[in-house]
Parts: sequence; structure tokens; C-alpha cells
Amino acid sequence: MASYHLSVKTIKRSAGRSATAAAAYRVGERIECQREGRVHDYTRKQGIEETFILTPKDAPDWASDRSRLWNEAEASETRRNSVTAREWELALPSEISAETRSQITRDFAQELVNRYGVAVDVAIHAPHREGDQRNHHAHVLTSTRKLEADGFTAKTRVLDSAKTGGVEIEQMRGLWAELQNRALERAGEVERVDHRSLEAQREAALERGDELSAEELDRDPELKLGPAANSMERRAKAIAERQGREYVPVTERGAVVHAARQARAAFREMRARLELARETYGIEREAGQGRVSAGLAALRAATAKDRNRTPDDFRERLARVVDRSRDQDDTPKPEGSNYARERLKEIMEKDAGRDGQSAVHKLDGHSEYDMGEGTGCEARKPSVNERLKDVLNKPREKLEIEDERDQEKEQEVEKDRDIDRDPGLSH
Repeated sequence: MASYHLSVKTIKRSAGRSATAAAAYRVGERIECQREGRVHDYTRKQGIEETFILTPKDAPDWASDRSRLWNEAEASETRRNSVTAREWELALPSEISAETRSQITRDFAQELVNRYGVAVDVAIHAPHREGDQRNHHAHVLTSTRKLEADGFTAKTRVLDSAKTGGVEIEQMRGLWAELQNRALERAGEVERVDHRSLEAQREAALERGDELSAEELDRDPELKLGPAANSMERRAKAIAERQGREYVPVTERGAVVHAARQARAAFREMRARLELARETYGIEREAGQGRVSAGLAALRAATAKDRNRTPDDFRERLARVVDRSRDQDDTPKPEGSNYARERLKEIMEKDAGRDGQSAVHKLDGHSEYDMGEGTGCEARKPSVNERLKDVLNKPREKLEIEDERDQEKEQEVEKDRDIDRDPGLSH
């Protein structure tokens, strides 16, 4: 699933960092910092897919030389607590091709050049070999001064100011979401990213009546692991994969993040099944099927989404998410078919009237004729079908005896009628 990430960080001297070291590490090159007199050699770094530099049109020729570019950026700053570079960290969608990821990153970098007049150094990284293989990302390093024909000039105060910095960054966040969504649409993907906060997304979902999405968005933002915990969790995942066992987080932060991701995955799966059931139901109804038939087809479609996973597997996943298990339930439950029968009896007994009691009585193994004194109900007269079956199942001799009895009763009835007739009346 495509996810949105854009963070902006500053390279500060007060934190012991330099633009030359940051650039060398991100692009995997060797850069000698003239101000520090140190060599930053990261040529052995792996996972770097592409690097390029973008500059304004009137920038000097030396701006295309990475070592010269960032040494000039360092030289333009004289204070010991200066901010010498700004980094934009971008998550790239794994659902699109490498060429498309490169293009949207280039488009974003070019917008930074056009908007702020800065130099931009881009490094696109592949996913870490021990981490999530969907984690394509880019490091976009920019100067903090405008780059003009004479070199670095004025500071980009619009990004530094407390009043305008947040607004500018939010606009760039929106641009990055738009670039990704266009690429996802061209690739035929249904997933989209959203740069807004979870609260803003939830309010928008409620306004359009999408309560399911609003429920999914009603959560806290994901906790950041940090470099140390992230490294420990990556190693734990790699070991678990090699040993063929389930990954178990080894840090407290890792456990929180893992549980949150499991919860979101379970919710997305339930939502996908619900949407599939709704779609199937609509198609079956349009095809002329009744409500029951369409409902059964929808149920089959939802349950057939993953044949290899049983309902128990799914319930156990949800139980692990909320730190519950079946052993924690103190309520005693009958097992097997007894539990199902008892639950059905409870439901039936809630219904008023004799029909519900009759069903419960039959469920306990009694026939309808057994009802009466034992159940507190009046004996029911046999229906026509039951009487017919009773007749067909009786032996022939018994039928003849009963037939003679019926004839005798009819003769007695005729005699009574003759006695009651008035001889003076004509019929």
C-alpha cells in the first residue's frame, strides 16, 4: 500500500554536521571538506540507484561539480552555528517503475530550484537489504542560499521564518502528494497518498459520509523508531526470516510500531472484504437475483478472498493486535456442536409464542406430539399432511378395522338424523 512521507531536516554546524559530509554519504562518493580538512569517503556505500544535481539557469559552471558545490556552500557560511544545507527526505511509491520514481523526484527537485533558487543534489536509494523491500526513498539536499551567477548569495529566509516556513513546507508537501498520485493513476493503481494530518483526513471522510475510512483514520500517528531501534529491528527481522519463524519485536518502540501496523493491516483486510461483498451484491442484484441469493454470493466472494486463511487465523491475528488471546477469556463455553446447539436454543427461547418453544422442544430431540404436559403447551391437532402420512404408513388390516368403525359411526349418525326429521315437512 502506498504511504506518504516527507520530512525536512537541517544540517547544522552546532550539531557537528557539515554539508560536505552529508552530500558524500547520501551519494556514496569521496568529498574532501576544505573547511574541516577532513575527507569523507563513502564510496563503499551500496543501495544508491541514481544521483543528479539541478541548479538555476544562471548558476556558475562549477555548480555541477559536487565536491566544489558543497565546499562553496560551506565557505559561504561564517558562523559556527550556521545551517549549511537542508534535506528533504521523500518516500517513493513501490507500485510504480524505477523510471517513474526517478521522474517524479526530478520534478519535485526542479520545483525547489524554481521556487527558491537553490542548488539541489538528489540521491535515490533502494530499500535496505534487511528492511522493507518497498522502502524506496530519495534524499534531496539543498543549499540554504540562492545560487546565482556570482555564486551563493542571499539566505532563503522564507523557509527559515516561523511565519512562512510552515506554510511553504505544507505547500511542498501537497505538491509531492500530487506528483505521486498522478504517477499512481498513470500506472493504473487505485491507491493514493494524502499529505494531510490524520485528523484532517478523518474530518474530510466524515463530511463525505465515509464512516469506514473515518474509523480507520481514528488513530495516533505511527511512532518513530529512530536509527538505533530501527537497526535492531531490521536485524531481528532478518534473523527470524532465516530461521523460518515469526518476527517478534526486540525493542519497546518496535513492539508498538509492529502492533499498530498489524492493526492497520487487519482493518484494511476487513475493509477489502466488505467492499468486495458490497460490489458482488450489487452485481447479483442487477443481474436479477433476489436478496437472499445476492447475499449468499456476496458472502462467498468475501470468504473466498483468501482460501488458505481460515476465520480462526484471522481472529487470532486480531487478538494479537489488541494483546488478547482466547486463554484470557474466563467465560466457560461448551465445545463443539453442544455449544452451537445451546446458542441456538438461547436465540430461539428469546422469541415469544408457541412456535419458538416448539422449535426448542424439537431441538432437544422431542417430537411435536410429545409437547403438552411436559412443555406446558396444549396438544396440537395433526395437520392434513401428517394425517395423510399416518394413514399411508398404517398396515392394511388396521386400515380395514378403522374403515368398519367409520362406517358404523356414519350409520349411527344417519339414524339420529332420521329421528330428528319432521315427517310433516317436505324436503
